[in-house]
Amino acid sequence: MTTVLVTGGGGLVGKAVQEVIAQSPPANEAWVFATSKDADLTNYESAKALFQRHKPTHVLHLAARVGGLFSNMKYKVEFWRDNISMQENIFRLCKEFEVAKLVSCLSTCVFPDKTTYPIDETMIHNGPPHNSNLGYAYAKRMVDVVNHLHNEQYGCMYTSVVPTNIFGKHDNFSIDDGHVIPGLIHKCYNAMNSGQPFVVWGSGKPLRQFIFSKDLAALMIWVVRHYQEVDPIILSVDEASEVTIEQVARSICAAMGFQGELVLDSSKADGQLKKTASNAKLRRYLPDFQFTPFDEAVKETVEWFKANYATVRK
Repeated sequence: MTTVLVTGGGGLVGKAVQEVIAQSPPANEAWVFATSKDADLTNYESAKALFQRHKPTHVLHLAARVGGLFSNMKYKVEFWRDNISMQENIFRLCKEFEVAKLVSCLSTCVFPDKTTYPIDETMIHNGPPHNSNLGYAYAKRMVDVVNHLHNEQYGCMYTSVVPTNIFGKHDNFSIDDGHVIPGLIHKCYNAMNSGQPFVVWGSGKPLRQFIFSKDLAALMIWVVRHYQEVDPIILSVDEASEVTIEQVARSICAAMGFQGELVLDSSKADGQLKKTASNAKLRRYLPDFQFTPFDEAVKETVEWFKANYATVRK
């Protein structure tokens, strides 16, 4: 019997994995979704008690300290410390409990700031990441390093996935600390209810590849079951699906039914102009995978946010 322990099980991606698994429950797998209420993963003894309770054969490590551009800029030390602590405990416990496979989640912000595009899995360590998220990015880069160390020394099957920008239901819709799409959804909602303009920070020109959480969940489940490389794999929509932040804002307006004024505040920071990622490796494995169309995914997210406004993270 396979037992898959999912850390960060109450977060955006964890909830999506839970939803996908529930739609077609596997006969020979038990999936355990742990949240911060179940264990403090920055504390070894607390994390060990979680492993002792469930005795996982596989671990999907999604738990992390995450945040948007401005949160990353403000708390670089905390982003480094918390993520390194979690990762070290997960690595140590996977080795102690003889976990057959560990899949950790990185982010495209780990890639070098100065690089050629599209970025691919071979380029992670080619130069420093963007200064806006040094703490988080360097902490997450270390996952790839330590995966290889464990494989070379012990033969462990530890690997990592690199999603592009994720959005969907169960996200953190905080305007101050959330990522771009959930933050903008909340801002647009407030603007519509107050009759004020919908103000988007930045020029609206940066380009991003956004992946819907349910699509990402399906791909992560595939990685847990079938992907057998230590080297990371980028989980992303195709390059042709890249959109500007202004396009994102307009899609949110359409989904929300907002007909007021949209303002792009160019006095605010944009972050990286682009970080286009190649999903060629993923396409070699899964050439026919169908991603949810962007506007459809935004509409589903906006409708969920409105229906659950009282209880969403914000």
